[in-house]
Amino acid sequence: MDHVELREGSRVALLVPGSLGYLDLVMSLLAAGMFPIPLDPRLTAWERERILAGLRPHLVVDSEDQVASMVANTPARFRRALPRARPMHVTSGTTGTPKGVYSGLLSDADATALVAEERDLWDFVDSDVNLVLSPLYHSAPLRFAMGTVLAGGRVVAPGTFDPALVTEAIRRERPTTMFCVPAHLQRLFAHWDAHTWPDLSSFRLVAHAGAPCPPALKRRLIEAFPPGSTWEFYGSTEGQFTACRSEEWLQRPGTVGRARPGRELSVDPDGTIWCAVPAYACFEYFGDPDKTAAAWRALPDGRSAFTVGDLGRLDEDGYLYLDGRREDLLITGGVNVYPLEVENALREHPGVEDVAVYGVPDERWGQRVCAAVVGQASAAELDAFARERLAPPKRPKEYHFLGELPRTLTGKVLRDQLAER
Repeated sequence: MDHVELREGSRVALLVPGSLGYLDLVMSLLAAGMFPIPLDPRLTAWERERILAGLRPHLVVDSEDQVASMVANTPARFRRALPRARPMHVTSGTTGTPKGVYSGLLSDADATALVAEERDLWDFVDSDVNLVLSPLYHSAPLRFAMGTVLAGGRVVAPGTFDPALVTEAIRRERPTTMFCVPAHLQRLFAHWDAHTWPDLSSFRLVAHAGAPCPPALKRRLIEAFPPGSTWEFYGSTEGQFTACRSEEWLQRPGTVGRARPGRELSVDPDGTIWCAVPAYACFEYFGDPDKTAAAWRALPDGRSAFTVGDLGRLDEDGYLYLDGRREDLLITGGVNVYPLEVENALREHPGVEDVAVYGVPDERWGQRVCAAVVGQASAAELDAFARERLAPPKRPKEYHFLGELPRTLTGKVLRDQLAER
């Protein structure tokens, strides 16, 4: 595939922008039993060195010319054929050096089952047109694009997210599916309000994930797109947990849905969420057996379940509600406070565009609850708003106003940076 000799099992780091050629290369590598490692091309030299040291790739692809050459030289039998592995995405690195999520080579049966699960859940068909909004080096947009291609559909990738370009693509291409994050929806709706709304009737599937969706935005999403077309799902770099039609969310506001088909959720007394998965969804953290062991546990029926440390609760019908991540948990005056719960409450204020809740050391309480806010609301307004919605320990004692929140390249808030400020 290139002048470097690659063979089954080789790891190939991809440090180039997403494109249709990029998608072809990823799928060709997977069909040949190799492991593409999709990475953000904007990584600094220091970040690249730090991440790649643990992944030990056999080849680093960092130019569009390399992509074009490798795709051109791909044997015909590997073009858009059955993937024999999962891409080796890396964790976001909010709690240390990012780790590669490694599936190993799949048997033919497991490889077929992996593709069938996505196709059955999202109903991918050969008439689908998938509109790509997020960079293809992220796991969700890549998964939706691959599912579309494997079903015989086509993919439209307008490039770096721009509401005007996306709007033109919707008008020109009449897409049937797209994956997005709430920030995409906010920007699209604002653009359409200021200009003209496109005809959205071609969409049969609009799935969102990646960050909490403010309730007002969620309701607008449901109203804007065809009935039954909008979904939310909950997952991570490591694997997928739930899927939820918006109509289910309307009946149970705040839920992220029930376990995906073939999976089973459970929650420990401390709130830790576990997900039992089929064999083809198992993984390890590349080169880190201790981290791998901590993520998995064996079940009495012979299956295995994994956790990423998220916290939540299940209702009597199996619907999951998220409370946050264990490393984000604040303990103030002996009371557990989950930042996500506080953030969801504050997001309902019309003057809040973005918010992150974090703790700072406090001699009296152990930790003091603070909020970093992007928006026009004042501290006094937010304090009054919080008093109506949150018990005293959960109410932020300080509000700090920023132009934007510090985030990882995959969009997760860097709470440790906020605390350091």
